[in-house]
Amino acid sequence: MRSTLQSDLLSILDNSPKHLRDQASLLKSCLLEDIAVDEALNAQGKTADHLQYLRGKPRKKNTITGHSLAQFNTKEKSIPVVSFFSGAGGADLGFEAAGFEHTALIEHHKVFCETLRVNRPNWPVFGPPQHDGDVANRDSINSLLSSVIGTKKGFEGVFVGGPPCQPFSIASNQRYQKSGEDFKRIGFEHKTNGNLLFDFIEQVIEFRPRVFMIENVVGLAEVDGGVQLKRAYRKLESAGYSIDQPLILNAEKYGLPQRRRRMFIIGRRISKPYKPPIEHSGHVACQSVLFKSYRNVTNHDPRKHKAGSIIRYINLYYGERDRLGRVDRLDPELPSKTVIAGGVSGGGRSHLHPEIPRTMTVRECARLQTFPDDYTFTGPSARQFTQVGNAVPPVLAAQLAASIRNSFFS
Repeated sequence: MRSTLQSDLLSILDNSPKHLRDQASLLKSCLLEDIAVDEALNAQGKTADHLQYLRGKPRKKNTITGHSLAQFNTKEKSIPVVSFFSGAGGADLGFEAAGFEHTALIEHHKVFCETLRVNRPNWPVFGPPQHDGDVANRDSINSLLSSVIGTKKGFEGVFVGGPPCQPFSIASNQRYQKSGEDFKRIGFEHKTNGNLLFDFIEQVIEFRPRVFMIENVVGLAEVDGGVQLKRAYRKLESAGYSIDQPLILNAEKYGLPQRRRRMFIIGRRISKPYKPPIEHSGHVACQSVLFKSYRNVTNHDPRKHKAGSIIRYINLYYGERDRLGRVDRLDPELPSKTVIAGGVSGGGRSHLHPEIPRTMTVRECARLQTFPDDYTFTGPSARQFTQVGNAVPPVLAAQLAASIRNSFFS
């Protein structure tokens, strides 16, 4: 006896438009006979990228182009920067493009370190297997930095850090019931990551960089009513730093093909005022990067979906969500929804491609994040999604780095 879900899926196929009759027949056979969709497509000389949604609209020509790292590239790499929680290097690519030279990159996860070393062999990466790269081990990090930048107080460069944001993120906690004690943000009570912000602050106070930048989700300012963030401000201000109110930026307003709200806290121990980046005019559609050639790129292996999943996807219109899989079909004429990470140990996730009924590949997500196509992500596919989704978009980081350079180092 057929399940209700299977009957509903078959009904969708039976009502498919005439021009998609062959696709409907193939998917119906795969569903009823339990055949792998990719195998059935391969037998016809096709791939998953030949599949289509039941509904769409004519593609419009891109009229607004976004920023790229090439716009910021400068031969002069004179300002030193130390990167904490470096991840896959999104923020570091931005600072590199804006004329900063890396003195150290500190990262705790082995696979992230591999990505950094594969793409930038000359970057001084401190993490597994040579070093634990754990910022929570304050004495160890203190000793490491003393050997790299010296013990003289007053580092004439920048400290950049984005402590893991999951404890402060609504998105990472949506899997809990609203009535449960784990819903909303565990924040600073998180056993592993809750105090990493203060571990980073201790290194700032110890080595006194001219400027520091903290990146995190907006929830960092909201958790516990802002009590701990105010405490962080007091510690830094008592150490002689001037700090403006948190800078909350939405990537779509800065020439990126993605909606992504993040908070940046910039402090300095000099009296100059900070001039933030200037907003971009008009939004950049995600189709501007998703529909370009993928020849000779890495990390572009589509997930092999089951027939039932594809049949659910093909009936979605732009912006609609597949409730079972909790994924959304993107609208090609708008910036994408926020690229998500999927956790450090869980499965990698992404949104649905706007014109192909499948989840997007790592490379497609990386393009939305403004990573260059020649930047490779190592490790299992799920961890590649984690690296891309956790990163500061390189182009947004480049704009922040350029604003820091112009404000405090010109």
